[in-house]
Amino acid sequence: MSAIEGAFCRSGPWRSFARRSVLPWALDGHRLAGDVLEIGGGSGAMAAGVARDYPDVRLTVTDVDEAMVASARERLARFTNVEVTVADVTGLPFETARFDAVTSYLMLHHVIDWIDALAEIARVLKPGGVLIGYDLTDTRLARGIHRADGSPHRIIAPDELADGLAVTGLTQITIQPSWRSHLMRFQAHRPSTD
Repeated sequence: MSAIEGAFCRSGPWRSFARRSVLPWALDGHRLAGDVLEIGGGSGAMAAGVARDYPDVRLTVTDVDEAMVASARERLARFTNVEVTVADVTGLPFETARFDAVTSYLMLHHVIDWIDALAEIARVLKPGGVLIGYDLTDTRLARGIHRADGSPHRIIAPDELADGLAVTGLTQITIQPSWRSHLMRFQAHRPSTD
């Protein structure tokens, strides 16, 4: 993540907008329950909304960037149902079939080996668990912004994401383009029986 993106993710306006507008849109009516993992949680903007709106959820928030983890820990310290830790999504430090849901909010495009990330997500989901999230789509605008700011990225087209989710064994895949096809909202499930 570039310095510009980091500053944006830690800003008050983004945190407020994320909690009030982006989180409900991303969840698309899905009610979170049980053990939930947020990958690439950044400064904790979305996690704060989840912790507030779903107080019975046990939420684990990860990010590979130690500065973001420090920011998230500070922001989320008041919530007793949240744990924040440094973790790389391509090698998650959690046992297999631990989480009822995994959420990913605007972060997969930062993972060069995103297929490995999807495989790890599928591994840590319980049978019947769900991956819910949204990300940028592979558009000229998204590519241009990320080239200009110099951050590592691998922006994904919707059909690529669908194929990647299927390859990892996830099913019931839905991908909905949004915001003039610059974003995509997605869900996929780990089958109840493998």
